[in-house]
Amino acid sequence: MKSGHLLALLAGTGLLSTAAAAQGLPVASPLPDAIPAAADTPYPGTITLDVDTTDVAQGLFTVRETIPVKSGPLVLLYPEWKPGNHAPSGQIKNVAGLTITANGKPLAWTRDTVDMYAFHVDVPAGVKAIEARFQYLSPVAGGGDYRVVAAPSLLNLQWESVSLYPAGHYVRDIQVKASATYPAGWTAFSALRGVKAGNRVAYDQARYDILIDSPVYAGLNAKQIALDPAVSLDIVADTPEELAITPAQIATQKALVVQADRLFGTRHFDHYDFLLAASDVQSGDGLEHHRSSENSADGDFFTEWGANVANRYVTAHEFTHSWNGKFRRPADLWTPDYRTPMQDSLLWVYEGQTQFWGDVLAARSGVWSKQEYLDTLANVAANYTAGTPGMDWRPLQDTTNDPILTGHGDTSAWASWSRGYDYYRNSELIWLEADQTIRELSHGTKGLDDFAALFFGVEPGQWDHEVTYRFDDVVTALNQVQPYDWASFLRRRLDGTSPTTTLAGIEKAGYKLVFTDEPNATTKEAGPKIKGINLTYSLGLNVNAKGRITSVLWNGPAFKAGLKPDDTIVGINGLVWDAPRLRAAITAAKTGKDPIVLLIQNRDRFTIVPVDYHGGLRYPHLERTSTGEAGLDRLIAAK
Repeated sequence: MKSGHLLALLAGTGLLSTAAAAQGLPVASPLPDAIPAAADTPYPGTITLDVDTTDVAQGLFTVRETIPVKSGPLVLLYPEWKPGNHAPSGQIKNVAGLTITANGKPLAWTRDTVDMYAFHVDVPAGVKAIEARFQYLSPVAGGGDYRVVAAPSLLNLQWESVSLYPAGHYVRDIQVKASATYPAGWTAFSALRGVKAGNRVAYDQARYDILIDSPVYAGLNAKQIALDPAVSLDIVADTPEELAITPAQIATQKALVVQADRLFGTRHFDHYDFLLAASDVQSGDGLEHHRSSENSADGDFFTEWGANVANRYVTAHEFTHSWNGKFRRPADLWTPDYRTPMQDSLLWVYEGQTQFWGDVLAARSGVWSKQEYLDTLANVAANYTAGTPGMDWRPLQDTTNDPILTGHGDTSAWASWSRGYDYYRNSELIWLEADQTIRELSHGTKGLDDFAALFFGVEPGQWDHEVTYRFDDVVTALNQVQPYDWASFLRRRLDGTSPTTTLAGIEKAGYKLVFTDEPNATTKEAGPKIKGINLTYSLGLNVNAKGRITSVLWNGPAFKAGLKPDDTIVGINGLVWDAPRLRAAITAAKTGKDPIVLLIQNRDRFTIVPVDYHGGLRYPHLERTSTGEAGLDRLIAAK
């Protein structure tokens, strides 16, 4: 008998390990697992959690947590799989100084050797409660998945970063009474209500999952604006001047609430807080919650409304998530605790349809003008027809895995080829096509609005639990709105590697994608924030204000010339770099035969790189293909 056959036979009988061990070879052992699985049983007693945030100058949050216990082995977990991040993004690396005591005496703890988010404690006989103390060390510089959450004038308190919870129970079965002490004179906002005494807020007792879903924005400069009796816009800012929201801007946010009500037909919250930080110190963030948003924008968000056009839709996006993602949630994204891995297979609904409705609601409410919506859609369409050649090899469905693959951190420098979080905007185009297909088949009597009301409007008024869905549920609801082969429609677009259907929705809606040598009006409007030039559809690269190449289009002219991200353009056709000169060189090459000659620096090396491109400047626009009101016009009109 051949040795390979013998090894296979031994492996099948379980004798291989014995044989290997006899020869002194390493033998695999099962990984230890001493962490109890989550069970749907109430945790006895109520945890108390106190957080002192007054040392914002150093970015330190001090935590004291009292946990009812019984004697014996106990496992405390730090949240790892953060809801809304779709990835293991818990900030355990920022936890320090952990001590555990019982009746004032220290208890030893050990970190699990497999799960770094788990801590083992042996509780002595007779002990009824233990106290855990630690510090959360806010990063002082952002980048990747490091978020600065404490600034001199404001902070973002995320309860999952400052709490431990006992293993063995669904998080909805754990009760917590939380409180927080803020710097003197500060105002704190959260969907979780509480009673303020001095600079301390004692929050209402809540289930642990509701606490985690109720972050806090607090600041010295704060303003609350009622959008309707149950909805408010809560703003904190670095400076008082950055709170200067105008009546016209407030009107768009009020209209957003009205338009969402008309779209979904019911609410899945008892009250809702738009939490918004206008800050150049706190890291940017955008996260959905059932009864609040959690958004950090630039400090000039309100004072430079036009330049911030690219981010103005975000409040509409997060508001939509109250229905799509929080109340109705993909079954494989619902987990009983924050240790169980999430699966992201339906992010093209969770995020993709939210992107679609967020943009539509932004247009319907006036957060965006009609032209701003059309220009944004043109930029999206261009990206998925001419800016993402990775569509030729990687299906959209596979990009739903990206939060886990990247740890919800930075994406590849070659994003046009590797792809990234395309389940947002690429899926938006699929849902636009679905809307226009429904309108076409129903002769204009129905649209995706009908799906939204049917699918997300179930159980009116309910908010304290989730209703899960799977692929077949989405298909069934679409068929209830308009009979069609929706399963094949979706699977072709999700699993295929041909981008040929990308523009179908836009074309059905009475528009077409065109390119001209001038950026569209919205791209120009956002110019002060972009601080660079997008030459993706011409030279095939993006350049920042200092000439550093930030991205290179795979197989584009710059790519074929050998350029790569992080190269810096220091000269153009023998002259020193500047942005207008580069644009002028591209324009001049359109009528000439000579290549555009770039002097490139990368670290301590200089290289002359000729780029043989003669197509001129190219920027995307949407152009009408019919007269009268088109399908896209009807979609984004206020209801």
